[in-house]
Amino acid sequence: MDVVQQAGRDTEPISELDKGIIERLQSDGRRPYTQIASELGVSEAAVRARTNRLIERGVLQIVGVTDPLKLGYDQMALVGVRCQGVDLLTAAEAIAELPEVIYVVVTAGAFDLLVETVCRDNEALLSFLVEKLRRVPGVAATETFVYLRIVKQSYHWGQP
Repeated sequence: MDVVQQAGRDTEPISELDKGIIERLQSDGRRPYTQIASELGVSEAAVRARTNRLIERGVLQIVGVTDPLKLGYDQMALVGVRCQGVDLLTAAEAIAELPEVIYVVVTAGAFDLLVETVCRDNEALLSFLVEKLRRVPGVAATETFVYLRIVKQSYHWGQP
């Protein structure tokens, strides 16, 4: 999917059944369709078809989410980036290609971009900042916010 996503580009409404399926898959992406169907009072075929449609529309992704800290990546940071002299989206796309980067958004406010990174340690973060990020054409300035502790990270949104 493109680096830049526009909200609201899919105009087909999300039904209550779709929301119920999404809610259950957010709790456990491996939950069997038969169990979801039973909980929602519909057929397994209906759950399967609606899930596939949500995936095709780009509304839903089913992925394995890892904890970088448990995989030996001990330094996470959010980097505010100010750009100049280049197309902002070109810089965003170049930054998104860097392997340490897991999230890039174009913003309004003090920064043009917010970039989330995962690095092995402080040295790897320093190397990323100096040797990669600041060498991207158009990057004028950065401000790094090192994560000391993640208090909440949730993928359960859009639910009542």
